[in-house]
Amino acid sequence: MHANAGRSVEVDFLRGVVLIVIALDHIPASVISHITLHVYAYCDAAEVFVFLGGYASAAAYCAMTARGSAAQATRRFLRRAFEIYRAYLLTAAAMLLAGLGMLALRIHPASLPYTDAPDLLAAPLHALFDIVTLRRQPYLAAVLPMYVVFALCTPAVAPFVRKHPLAALLASVALWLYAPALAHLLPSADPIGWSFNPWAWQLMFVLGMLCRQHPIPAAFQASRTGRCLSALALATALAFAAFKLWGQGHPEPGEMKQHLAAIRVVSFISIAWLVAQLVRIGWIGALARALPHVVTVGRHGLICFVSGTGLSIAADVALHAADPTFLTHQQALAAALSVDILTIAAVLGIAVAAAAFKAQRPVATRASNADVMLATPTGEAQRGR
Repeated sequence: MHANAGRSVEVDFLRGVVLIVIALDHIPASVISHITLHVYAYCDAAEVFVFLGGYASAAAYCAMTARGSAAQATRRFLRRAFEIYRAYLLTAAAMLLAGLGMLALRIHPASLPYTDAPDLLAAPLHALFDIVTLRRQPYLAAVLPMYVVFALCTPAVAPFVRKHPLAALLASVALWLYAPALAHLLPSADPIGWSFNPWAWQLMFVLGMLCRQHPIPAAFQASRTGRCLSALALATALAFAAFKLWGQGHPEPGEMKQHLAAIRVVSFISIAWLVAQLVRIGWIGALARALPHVVTVGRHGLICFVSGTGLSIAADVALHAADPTFLTHQQALAAALSVDILTIAAVLGIAVAAAAFKAQRPVATRASNADVMLATPTGEAQRGR
């Protein structure tokens, strides 16, 4: 992906796809989730989400410092960190309400303990204090505290990445290697720690920043060396897909995702390189133009993420609440597919509504917000460097 002077429609489209996939992947009975990335690779939408967040955060920082000062950019990122924290609290509240709803309906899906609703009933004040202080992160809200950390660090990291790319990469890799040992430094009521260890996942974020500020030239990608790298990436992706489909007989350990295992990094890089080639030859851009509402989802990422988490939990509750004894296998499959389609339609509808609401705001406010739009996890700067 290249660093152009305007907003990258390819980045917005890919972010939109990822946000829709995240919603579907968290519906256990989803039909479409059986063909999403996690089935064929050792990475999933989370890696793409964080990488694109780093990519667009670097773009936002560059845009703000080009037209203002570093101090103004820092203040905007601090404000953005608070906005993400506020979204975290909203998502956590949705998870708690969903868990309480499950208990009231006397349904017990696998996600119930992770909503922290049982702990809330057992010790309400203690549970709420833990959630506010990030010690407890209910289910699908768990990715947002990591983004709070990244937003706070961006004003320091982005200029370092721009001036010293190799040193930034080496420092990021070193921190990633020591991440499991550093996990206990984070506040957590769970002995296992945060679901997403930011000491490890910063590698994805920094890689996104590097790709935005130091893009690989298109000429190199199309060269003989670039074609060899594409062949290697394709072979790696196919090998991982074959093993995932036919060789792996048990689920991956949770710590592989929590601490961003090396195999996940390799799997992501191989797929990211292949997607970059699709961007270079124009295929992703063509898809973006054909599916503009998906682009709209990518441009309103925070509200779509929060809404998507609520939709996925609601879909899970609805499918569990239905009595399966009255459904044939075909009917159950059709019901699950219908829920998938309704979820996608709802995410698209929320994005369109958010875009329409934003368009009705005063011009001065829209212009001000456009100058400082971030992608953690919302969008790239409206204007370039």
